[in-house]
Amino acid sequence: MQRLDTDFKTDMIPADIKETIRGRLLREFSVAPERRTPDLHDRVEELLLDEGCLWPRRMIDTLSRELADDLFGLGPIEALMRDPSISEIMLNGPDNAFVERDGRIQSASITLESEARLIELVRRIISPLNLRLDDTSPMVDARLPDGSRLNAVIPPLCLNGPAVTIRRFRKRPFTVEELVDSGTMTEETARFLEQAVAHRANILVSGGTSSGKTTLLNVLSSFIPRGERLVTIEDAAELQIEHPHVISLESRPPNIEGRGEVTVRDLVRNALRMRPDRIIVGEVRGPEALDMLQAMNTGHPGSLSTAHANSPRDLLYRVETMALMSELNLSQDAVRRQVGSAIDLLVHTERTPSGRRIVSNVVTVACTDKGEYELESMFATNKARSRER
Repeated sequence: MQRLDTDFKTDMIPADIKETIRGRLLREFSVAPERRTPDLHDRVEELLLDEGCLWPRRMIDTLSRELADDLFGLGPIEALMRDPSISEIMLNGPDNAFVERDGRIQSASITLESEARLIELVRRIISPLNLRLDDTSPMVDARLPDGSRLNAVIPPLCLNGPAVTIRRFRKRPFTVEELVDSGTMTEETARFLEQAVAHRANILVSGGTSSGKTTLLNVLSSFIPRGERLVTIEDAAELQIEHPHVISLESRPPNIEGRGEVTVRDLVRNALRMRPDRIIVGEVRGPEALDMLQAMNTGHPGSLSTAHANSPRDLLYRVETMALMSELNLSQDAVRRQVGSAIDLLVHTERTPSGRRIVSNVVTVACTDKGEYELESMFATNKARSRER
């Protein structure tokens, strides 16, 4: 009978015993999945006694929790998922983990046994979604049941082992008051944007990765009158629209036979037939930009979207490029006039060196007779003003 002293630390649980118990539980639950805990704790205690182990209750509690996470959750990652202060989880292989808190990246003290164990964990997560991760499909992007977004890349594409990134979202979206209180934008900027949305301005939110574009888009959508019908379109669902009349559409990748793909562009075109008052595209990144511009110009004012860009002017040039990626043979001048006519406001977001997200610029857009963009900054930080000049 193996007895563990009550002063043992939780990380001193023998690995061989833990793996034996895990294997037995895995076999049992594959036969009778309805037994997935509440009785897991009692079953772990029974199996330990079968192995000749007499452990203190706190050690059994710890092992039961770890095994529950391992068998039915995200393994060691589950502890990070329970931390509401973490917005991003980054695993660079099985023993090199980082998290983002308050806009700052920090190392995290979690490890997995091997690269194979990490890949197995991801495969189990994505299996119910009819997705695969193997040599023939070494990249995957998936939405978890809690709304988090998982991305994984494995060798041979990733040279230093499997890389897993999980972006997490708040259970409750930010309110405009919270953004003002945190210094993301001023009260004056917030009121201006509220009036712009109410008067059906077409607005694009620009910024770099993790600069707060989606958060701001959620807040802008909260200004939309409750009597309107919204259709949201996303590549991977991230928006948290608090509105009584929302239809949410999400693109679909091709299946393992290469069939069944539904692109964002397909969804934008279909949305036009769904009687929307406004169309909200989570992010434009390809030829769907042309369809979005045409929707804004043909009876759907007040539409909203985001796109990656380093500045408001760069965003306009990028939208041009994306629109020209369509199969239609359009001239750059024609596309530019579409852009200038469709977009009323650009709202640029940035992440400061301290990790804080801010609205750095709000710009109106017009197109001159010569086909040049004319931008006027309505609200801007000193840094943004100097850059636009």
